Amino acid sequence: MVISHASSSAGEAVYSTFSSRYVREELPRYRMPEGSIPKEAAYQIISDELMLDGNPRLNLASFVTTWMEPECGKLMMDSVNKNYVDMDEYPVTTELQNRCVNMIAHLFNAPIGEDETAIGVSTVGSSEAIMLAGLAFKRKWANKMKEQGKPCDKPNIVTGANVQVCWEKFARYFEVELKEVKLTEGYYVMDPKKAVEMVDENTICVAAILGSTLTGEYEDVKLLNDLLVAKNKETGWDVPIHVDAASGGFIAPFLQPELEWDFRLPLVKSINVSGHKYGLVYPGVGWVIWRSKADLPDELIFHINYLGTDQPTFTLNFSKGASQIIAQYYQLIRLGFEGYKHIMENCKLNAAVLKEGIDATGRFDVLSKADGVPLVAIRLKDSTNFSVFDISENLRRFGWIVPAYTMPADAEHVAVLRIVIREDFNRSLAQRLLADINKIVGELDAHAVHAIKLSTAAAAEGASKSTVDAVTEAFKGLAGNKKAGVC
Repeated sequence: MVISHASSSAGEAVYSTFSSRYVREELPRYRMPEGSIPKEAAYQIISDELMLDGNPRLNLASFVTTWMEPECGKLMMDSVNKNYVDMDEYPVTTELQNRCVNMIAHLFNAPIGEDETAIGVSTVGSSEAIMLAGLAFKRKWANKMKEQGKPCDKPNIVTGANVQVCWEKFARYFEVELKEVKLTEGYYVMDPKKAVEMVDENTICVAAILGSTLTGEYEDVKLLNDLLVAKNKETGWDVPIHVDAASGGFIAPFLQPELEWDFRLPLVKSINVSGHKYGLVYPGVGWVIWRSKADLPDELIFHINYLGTDQPTFTLNFSKGASQIIAQYYQLIRLGFEGYKHIMENCKLNAAVLKEGIDATGRFDVLSKADGVPLVAIRLKDSTNFSVFDISENLRRFGWIVPAYTMPADAEHVAVLRIVIREDFNRSLAQRLLADINKIVGELDAHAVHAIKLSTAAAAEGASKSTVDAVTEAFKGLAGNKKAGVC
């Protein structure tokens, strides 16, 4: 949510050239107009303003899906007026959600039988999913501490400093201390050894990331699990793991099925994943899956009956659209394992092509890893004359949206450009982007050389002017000492 601030100027109005065919009155910008306007005019006014937005397909900052098949888009529009929470009225939609939960749980190797039902819910994104998982950990930890007669007023959670901001939100909103493992140059994910060292009796869980937002790298969940098993055995604690697989959850199972990061590890109790990222659905839908029913305290589940029947619910909000859930089901049955695998392989190949082209410039160091989320994170080898922020700003001239940012503590001195590769980013776009980067770097080089020449010339001019001034002053001194007379 963006907190908006209305202008104090009462005279600001919205104008639209073509809509003047239908209406010629000015529209107030921050107040509801007194009267109505034709539907054509309303459409044209809004359409005109939206032209100034960036092109989602060229937004390489975002992991979020920006293209879907028209058939899926039609399904979404057909169900755009369905409120998912009304399960009694829309039982088939509820069934589709349950099928998605079970498909994703099996994808993550949840220990459930063929006849058992997985434990999980759809959310509006991974942020809500993480909030729900965090609340489950906090409540389960508090219940255990109360049973042992110990205080439960100082819970903490251990993460890397590279976590997405939603983890900071969870900690602040629900009064949980956030213990962050600091980063170091060259190692931009959480160090499992340092994380386990920070664990104590009040740790509700350790959060590992499968696909860091910064570099796309997977954290070593297997090592974290093994170290934490040993520490729990030594101390008698029972600290669990949550895996934030917002980006990597729909990638690793298809490209690295042998990688142990999911419910195959005994301490992994819950996993979140974003359907609207590499789940290939428009925003916003996410999922959170629990290992078993025992990992989701019953007291967090509400039961309502004022929509016609008893309905269990565990969400932070109430009403939400059903379209994204239906779209997720479409993608899962439309693509299947083979389809997802092909798409992820193609994304990985496109990332490799882009990385190879950037390497060939000789101007950048690549920080991202080949085995991770398909993205290319780069830093300048020499940022004396210009920075990655200059490149990011200049790329917007060509329509590209490529973020530049600094790393979290303790690697704040490292500035990075990150290019996210999605399904709709093809080889042609990669080649065009490479050409534009090369052009911009050349322009910035030329600008830097020109600036140096100007600076050198200015310095030389200053030195020359100083010499002339010195000679002039000397002659003035001689003239001042001479007696006046007839020439």
